[in-house]
Amino acid sequence: MQQTPLTEWHREHHGRLVDFAGWEMPMQYTTIMQEHRAVREQAGLFDISHMGRLSIQGTEASQFLDYVTTIDIPSMQPGKIRYALATNEKGGIQDDILVYKQDADFLVVVNASNREKIVASWQAVISKRFEGVSLDDKTQSSGMIALQGPEAIHILTELGCEDLANLKYYWLLHTTLLGSDVLVSRTGYTGEDGFEIIAENDQILPIWNKILEAGQSRGAIACGLGCRDTLRLEAGMPLYGHELSELIDPITAGLKFAVSLKKGDFLGRDVLLEVSENTPENVRVGLKLEGRRIARETSPIMDEDENQIGEVTSGTFSPTLETSIAMGYVPRKFSAIGTKLQVSLRGKFVTASVVELPFYYRNQTRRK
Repeated sequence: MQQTPLTEWHREHHGRLVDFAGWEMPMQYTTIMQEHRAVREQAGLFDISHMGRLSIQGTEASQFLDYVTTIDIPSMQPGKIRYALATNEKGGIQDDILVYKQDADFLVVVNASNREKIVASWQAVISKRFEGVSLDDKTQSSGMIALQGPEAIHILTELGCEDLANLKYYWLLHTTLLGSDVLVSRTGYTGEDGFEIIAENDQILPIWNKILEAGQSRGAIACGLGCRDTLRLEAGMPLYGHELSELIDPITAGLKFAVSLKKGDFLGRDVLLEVSENTPENVRVGLKLEGRRIARETSPIMDEDENQIGEVTSGTFSPTLETSIAMGYVPRKFSAIGTKLQVSLRGKFVTASVVELPFYYRNQTRRK
């Protein structure tokens, strides 16, 4: 398995290491519940070095990314970050990504499980249509960590990043942290305010240690992938391989906000335009289940007459809401808020209500 610059630290601090997309990553250090609540109430520090980091450069970099993603790349200002989908010719989702517009080039962050697929697919497009573009995979030469939670801004400010207070959500900043040149973005995958930091491999461990040291008085702890999943699910964020795949288009997935159908040609545009004009048959919905049993992936979703109409794509017991929640796809006529459905959990039917996504809003009333 591949290792991050922090793998030995995780091992020394009793992280439960697992194989995640070919990377040796910590699932948890204490309990998922404790780490989850730390992020919601104080701060949690995550190693996300397994995420792919692709540098896109050249005279045609903007035109290339405009063709292989769903967003309007040429309109992006330097320093801006946008959520996008990389699509195939049939409009299916190859990956959900973040595009960073830097002064002279782009950085694209992709999911670890899709990095090799995206690199191969994009290199093929470059060789056929965009000879003025170079793609450089920076994943192995850098590290990436995420500090998430209401105390994140205070911790990094105390470490000397005073300019972060003016950094807007989904914008990036090249700055100095503890004497190291870093890229800091106000982004995350938890539903909380927070920052993601990219630095050279040999700088990640010192930065990681200093953040934990400085954040100790504010309740910051190291967190694993286990609570990252429960946090993103509460925030209604889709996960590739669960809510997203090459068989699902962005419109059906509820991600139309990340699709610029009015821009020029891009991979899958004609298909997505047709889907958008005809309204998707299925809808991604949030479900709140009665009781505490967890609806696992592929659990059947039934109508009130016990006919299967869909299946669960992700489910968990929400530590914040203290109830069982899930996402899945159902026909549009069953997607109205308040609709009563059933989820089959090992043959036992549990009542579930369709609820608005996301389940949890930062700085707003928590839904129960």
